Amino acid sequence: MAVFSAASRTAFFARGFSLPSRNRIPASLVSHSSSFIGISTPSSTATGSPINTLRNIQGTPIPDVAALGRFSTISTSVYAKKSNQNSSASSTSGAGAATKQANADAKALKQKQKKKDNNNKNKRKVSDTGGLRRLPVVKSTTELINKARKVAFQTKPDTNLKNARNRARKEGAETMDAITKALCVPLRDVVNGYKYELRRLHPFEKVVADLTARSRQKRDGLVLQDVLDDIHEARKEVLIAGKDWTAKAKNADTAREAMDAMKEGEERMYVLFEELAGGPVKLIIELQKALRTTPVVMLDTPAVVLVGAPNVGKSSIVRAISSATPEVNNYPFTTRGMTLGHVQVFWKDDTTTAAAVIPELKDIKKGRFDEKTLLSGTYAFTQLCQVMDSPGLLVRPDNKRNEMEALTLAAMQHLPTAVMYVLDLSGGAGDKCSSVADQIQLRKEVRARFPRRPWIDVVAKYDLGLADGARDDLEEILDGSPYIELSIQDETGVDELRDEVMRMLGEVRVVLDAMAAVEAKKSRQQQQQQQTQE
Repeated sequence: MAVFSAASRTAFFARGFSLPSRNRIPASLVSHSSSFIGISTPSSTATGSPINTLRNIQGTPIPDVAALGRFSTISTSVYAKKSNQNSSASSTSGAGAATKQANADAKALKQKQKKKDNNNKNKRKVSDTGGLRRLPVVKSTTELINKARKVAFQTKPDTNLKNARNRARKEGAETMDAITKALCVPLRDVVNGYKYELRRLHPFEKVVADLTARSRQKRDGLVLQDVLDDIHEARKEVLIAGKDWTAKAKNADTAREAMDAMKEGEERMYVLFEELAGGPVKLIIELQKALRTTPVVMLDTPAVVLVGAPNVGKSSIVRAISSATPEVNNYPFTTRGMTLGHVQVFWKDDTTTAAAVIPELKDIKKGRFDEKTLLSGTYAFTQLCQVMDSPGLLVRPDNKRNEMEALTLAAMQHLPTAVMYVLDLSGGAGDKCSSVADQIQLRKEVRARFPRRPWIDVVAKYDLGLADGARDDLEEILDGSPYIELSIQDETGVDELRDEVMRMLGEVRVVLDAMAAVEAKKSRQQQQQQQTQE
């Protein structure tokens, strides 16, 4: 066991000292070492002194201070004599050694930076959306087999080998090894890629992926994890078979046997690959088409989501207060998509909206807007915001909800949105589960779940009238909070609703800016920590 602890070594190097060998500890360092290991330093060298203590710790004899002094005097004179003799040689070799050391340091620094870049690449933010579109592309077994055939054809015999048997052995072994890799590596990348991307999905996209998988499981029993396990097992079996055929070709007794083993092994590998991996690969391709076409939600864009029971007029409101031809985001687990409209908002400052323009869908996709539609005035900036409806909710426990209801709750829980709760109190919502009492109870439950969200209540279809007692029941649970009476048919309350939407978008934007500031501060702190560690 060494005398000096890690802390002692660190302190010595920090002070500009270098550690001597075990039996060459100068007296001047004894006091330093004793202080670091918590030992007092008396002047005597009797039992219990630092020297004896160091002897006990190290287990090797150490000369006394006087002997160390004499030894240091002799060694100093000898060193001075040798240094004079070697001064000329060291001066000529110094430049080359410095260059060599500089190259080594540059190489080490380059490797360290490369490792750092790889770590940063692997540490992507979990909060980024679009992860479902980053899922690895899966090729069909036919494409993979054709590629393996091409790889096998490109493997040529080694003409430098004069012995025909050895040349055939090498060609057969290399061909079978290349085929095995061409078939197994894509399967490995699919399994690893799916596991990696699914782990770092945004919470909302995790829900979407889970709902998609659940709908497929209900429809045809397809379970994503089971499919990935089947692909993994198929790869293992193909890999074992490939190694067996490679060994058979490599250990053949004659050149003919080596060639026969190569040809037979190649065809059998293709048959085995199609038999084991064909079904799972086909299933993962079907599931991938659904997952990769899932709409991407922008997390840095203020949005208002319309929530309520089925058939209360949410889609009509989206069309009335946002883009005239809204997009419809279709999700793979339901034919009922989420209608997404846009509002071009002009901000006076960071928190106050000045005006809003409803752009055309063609302009949104092109990323530009007609200058004639822009209002006159001076604005800090402009931003495209979103207004979207959601599938209807019913009054029932979460474990009884279908995929459409789960999507609505996931959007409210994981996306930075304000909430417009829409009610139809006319009594004609068109659904037996959307009665006035159920809608009011649902509103109470949803508000309790999301009490801090910017919120506005809207009584839609006001031109149809209100059911008896509906207003009193609503005002009882609102407890004085304002609500808007809206009729798209008569345009009653539309302007007031647009103003409220602008107000809520402003509140959401404040939250988004605060979140961005926190993320930026956290990122700076991490960079500073990394620089300090370096």
